Parts: sequence; structure tokens; C-alpha cells
Amino acid sequence: MHVMRKVWRWYLVKFVTLNTNMAKVLVVGAGGREHAIAYKFKQEGHEIYMVGVNPAVNKFGTCLNIPEEEIPEYCVNNKIDLVFVGPEVPLVNGLVDILHEKGIRAFGPSKKAAQLEGSKVFSKMMMKKYNIPTAKYESFSDYEKASQYLAKQKAPIVLKADGLAAGKGVIIAETLEDAQFELKEMMCNAKFSKAGASVVIEEFLQGEEFSLMCFVSDKKVYPMEIAQDHKRAFDNDEGLNTGGMGAYCPLRKITKEDIEEGVQKVVQPMVDAMSNEGMPFYGILYAGLMKCSDGVKTIEFNVRFGDPECEVLLLKLDSSLYDIANNIIDGKDIDLKWNNDAYIGVVLAAKGYPEKSEKGAVINGLEKLTTPVFHMGTKQVDGNIVINGGRVLLVCASGENLQAAREKVYNEIGKIECDDLFFRTDIGHLSL
Repeated sequence: MHVMRKVWRWYLVKFVTLNTNMAKVLVVGAGGREHAIAYKFKQEGHEIYMVGVNPAVNKFGTCLNIPEEEIPEYCVNNKIDLVFVGPEVPLVNGLVDILHEKGIRAFGPSKKAAQLEGSKVFSKMMMKKYNIPTAKYESFSDYEKASQYLAKQKAPIVLKADGLAAGKGVIIAETLEDAQFELKEMMCNAKFSKAGASVVIEEFLQGEEFSLMCFVSDKKVYPMEIAQDHKRAFDNDEGLNTGGMGAYCPLRKITKEDIEEGVQKVVQPMVDAMSNEGMPFYGILYAGLMKCSDGVKTIEFNVRFGDPECEVLLLKLDSSLYDIANNIIDGKDIDLKWNNDAYIGVVLAAKGYPEKSEKGAVINGLEKLTTPVFHMGTKQVDGNIVINGGRVLLVCASGENLQAAREKVYNEIGKIECDDLFFRTDIGHLSL
């Protein structure tokens, strides 16, 4: 009896300890990136809420079908401890500012700071003002002037919609004729809706592209491990630009010196600049970088986790995301710990993506997979998982090296049955 009492006391202590550490975390957004964020918080023992419906998250958390404007009230009424904003749109809308005004702890940049992603023109202007290396460019809101300028440039050339376009507002034109056509589509025919009313025309950079994401607390910068995304739709980097067809780490061709150059010449100057301009940055600053023959240059800035880079990096992250987020909000130092495995994630997209893609086809075989699968664009209908977006699933795997991780991930993908999905077979090929 005495022994039983001791065991029961130990159990109570344990239970109370665990309960004390458990927080209510609300993730805004319901794509693959947000599934990975929720999955990480769940692994850390927290109670998960999600704004948006993700059928996989619905199995271990509470999915809420509420509009953005109702989030603050929900957080107050349900005593949410931390809000983690995943996508760019609510960040650019200023959701973090609204939550902070209500006394709710929220992770992500302010509306002013989120302009770095919300406006390509603003971002380029800041880079120019503070001498941050990037491609030569000009910005236009007048189609005729843009067309005249374009006629004097050399191909290939890059056209970027000024506003948010779900990762698809960038056109790399191989000829000036193609560039003129795409410019007209963007500025006159609303190809990217309002996002393309203003455009940035910039020189095409050649080199090795890599994603450098950093946790930032005002002027403090904490670089994450680097990853590489594959933007083009098809093997051998062919086809249209997408939101990303797969990601992996580590990278063979990017050195510690390259990363250090990215931090010292791009990220640190930008966060210092934002602070100097009265809009200090708190959250994740994503620098899309190109290692060129004359040094590291900036392709673009994002103000949140990259997708699909987020999914592989969070699997690699050993530190507590909950502690990181809270310390960033409070301006405290953080310590990032990573495991030594290689990770890869391969996107399964709906046929027709990134243009028009068909929804509704049933996906079978998911229960057979033994590695993490993040739902990017799925829906549950009559007990089945069906296609509900352009990018549908991200299948991930790890291994002691990249080759082992690749073999595993493609073996896992082979278990999925759906004729309406396609994927690239060469993710990670640049680092083998």
C-alpha cells in the first residue's frame, strides 16, 4: 500500500508538471507549412488550435472555421497562450498588431515590417537605400513606361508582381518577346489580380540559389540551417515557377562562408535598417539568396517560413519552437539546436498546377506511409482524403545522408495511389 501511494504521488507530480508546461497554441493558416508548425508544437506537448481546416491537424488539434477578424476575440475567450501566424497575408494585413493591442502574445512581424514581403517595390527601395546587394532593377506602375524600359533590356529577364501572389508572382522570361507578353498580362489583364498593378523588372541572376531563414528579434539575428527549394514545376528545373516543388538540407555547394556573407551583408543590414526606420522586425525573416560569381545577392525577402523549406527544417530542429517564439517576442536570446540527419520533402501537386488544377480526386494509400506527410491542399469528404489545392501533399524523409533520405522519400511516395497527382523525381539533385 505504501509503495502504491509513492507511485501515485510520483504520477501526480508528473501529471501536474506536464500540465503546467502545456500551453494553448493557435496556428493561423491551414497549409503544409502550418501543419508542420502545429505538428512541432504537438510534439512539444502543447494543445493545438488552428485557424483553417487541415484534415491531418484535425486528428490531433481543434480546427476552427472562423474569419481572420474573429481571431482576437477567440483568443481572449479561450485563453490562448501563443498565436503563431504562418502565412504572409494575415501578417501583411497587420494581424500581429491587432493581437498585441488585445494583450495576446503573437509571433510574427508587425504590419509595417511585413511590407518587406507585401511590397516588392518597398523591399527593393530598402535594399537600394541601405546598399544591400541585389539585382539591378526598376519599378513601374505605368504599363507604357514599363514596356519602353523592357524593350531596352537583355533576356533572360525577371518580372515580379509588386504585391502578394501566393509565391507565383515571378516570371523569368527567356526572350524579350515573352517578357513583353507577360508584362501586359500582369499589368493590363490582371494575371495576378491587384498584385500585378505595379511591377519590378530586374536583371536575371545566375548562380546557386539558397534559402536563409533567420529568427529575428529587433537587431538580434539567429540563422537557421539552410535549405534549398525547387521552384520549377518539372524535372531538370523546367516548366513554370511554382510555390515550391520540394526542399532539402544540407546543401553541398553552399559553404559556411556563403552563409556568413548572407547574414552579414543581407540579413543583418536589413534588420538594422528596419529598426532605424522605426519598424523593428520580430519573427522570421527569409532571405532568398543567390551565390553569384561576384558574391551573394538578394533575390527577395519573405517575412515567414518558406514553404516547403519550413517542413524539412522543423523536422531537423531539436530546440523548442514554443520557447523560441516566446523568447523572440520578449527580446531574449535563443539557442538553436539541430540534429545531424539529412532531410528531404517532395511535393505532390495536382495535375495542371501551377495554372488550373483539378480538385476532388480521392487519394489512397496514405495510411501505408511511415514518414511524416504534411497536408498542403487536401480535404476530407465522406471519410476520404481528396485533392483541394494546387500543391497537395509534402512527403518527407530523413537519412544519415541526402542519398539515403532521397531513396526513402521516393519509396514512400510509391505507396500513394492517385492518378491526378504529379511530382518531381529529382529533388536534391544539385547536392548529390
